Amino acid sequence: MAAVLGLIIGVVIGVFVKPDIPVVLQPYLPIMVVAAIDALLGAARAYFERSFSDRVFVISFLANVLTATLLVFLGNQLGVGSQLQTAVIVVLGIRIFSNVSAIRRSIFRG
Repeated sequence: MAAVLGLIIGVVIGVFVKPDIPVVLQPYLPIMVVAAIDALLGAARAYFERSFSDRVFVISFLANVLTATLLVFLGNQLGVGSQLQTAVIVVLGIRIFSNVSAIRRSIFRG
């Protein structure tokens, strides 16, 4: 749970401090955020299913962000960046809605 709290604290600090994002990273930031949200909701789902692990969360978080960013970077290098970016957003979006649905079922099931 410490990793989740650290993530939340980091987001709150980022909102108030408003750091400058290097121009090189700006095209990848939306993908990184969506991948991070996917990992966070996956952790919440695991928590409600009583299978949460801090280590799995940290590895999942880093792997999601890194993989999504590398896919978009590869797409940019191949000249199809927007298509791969759309594909990554769609896949992560489906996973986000799936996790939210599972969380909702867990909450209302009791």
